[in-house]
Amino acid sequence: MTARPTARTGPDNAARRESVRALLAPVVAATGTELEDVELRTVGRRLVLRVLVDTATGISLDEVAAASQAVSEALDSSDVLGDEPYTLEVSSPGIDRPLTEPRHWRRNVGRLVAVTRTDGRTLTARVVAVSDDGSTVELEESEKGRTARTTLALADVKRAVVEVEFSRAASADAGAADATTDDADDLDDDLEAFAEDTDELDTDEEG
Repeated sequence: MTARPTARTGPDNAARRESVRALLAPVVAATGTELEDVELRTVGRRLVLRVLVDTATGISLDEVAAASQAVSEALDSSDVLGDEPYTLEVSSPGIDRPLTEPRHWRRNVGRLVAVTRTDGRTLTARVVAVSDDGSTVELEESEKGRTARTTLALADVKRAVVEVEFSRAASADAGAADATTDDADDLDDDLEAFAEDTDELDTDEEG
């Protein structure tokens, strides 16, 4: 006996997904955000609808909340999901979400991305600039200690994701530690100066 899957997608959900997307795209846009994607799956006897929203400069919790309210109201006033019970999830795309559109690349200018080309070659580079059909990236030539720039045609990119840079965070922590040490040294200098002034004051009073 084959076990029944707890979550599934199929032709029915695919068709409804497109209907939901068509309904919500203008609704989300009216809140000042962009509809990134709609995911619809069936879990048990309930639908789970996940709506991903974002903006060109990143999205705040307040903007997600506003989009969530607008999406909920639009679904309540529509029969796009029929009478089936559903769970609604509205969130922003995660950092591991693939860069598939020019706007995704623009949001990540200055960040490292891991790229797999359509010919199978891979590279890791920093996004410098983005056009509608390509991205200028900067690669580090480790052997020469220099950097070189090249342009990637987005049509030649099979997959691209943002790389998390732990070294940058470590550098920031080191900078904070250096600042703390400097502050401590300044405090010691101030205390020594205060002690010298106090000794001079005591000498004058005794004289």
